[in-house]
Amino acid sequence: MGGIAVRAYALPRPTYDVDFTLAVSRDRLRELFAAVEELGYSIPNAYEGGWVDQVGGMPLIKIRLNLDGKAIDADLFLAETVFQQEVIARRVTCAVEGQQVSLVTAEDLILFKLIASRPRDLIDAQDVLFTQGELDKAYMRRWSQELGIAKKLEEVLASRL
Repeated sequence: MGGIAVRAYALPRPTYDVDFTLAVSRDRLRELFAAVEELGYSIPNAYEGGWVDQVGGMPLIKIRLNLDGKAIDADLFLAETVFQQEVIARRVTCAVEGQQVSLVTAEDLILFKLIASRPRDLIDAQDVLFTQGELDKAYMRRWSQELGIAKKLEEVLASRL
């Protein structure tokens, strides 16, 4: 979760997919699927039938683009939670690999990493915290309480000392 954003906020590392948080309601999924299929992405049949994955309570749809024999995976998170809607409202624009893109803030990236909580995500959260310096800890603490990841956040913050 968030490997491309990590490149913008910390030391670059390989990533094999791209993650998007989209303000798209489920009743418009057919339109979304048509749009991404027009770009060459394939949609697994299960999603076409209305099923969605869940990661940390957030709805997720996985799609794939086959380009010159290489698969490019994209994870589409549907912004159905108040947290995700705030993340979209707080997004920032910056250059990533020469392109202007909208990204989550460093604080929100850390929170997403703690939600996912895989070993790589925890390292990424520490790297972002170390590289970015002063961040809005009050914001992160407020959301970490609501998201049930307060202990993980405090562990990451303590590791920076």
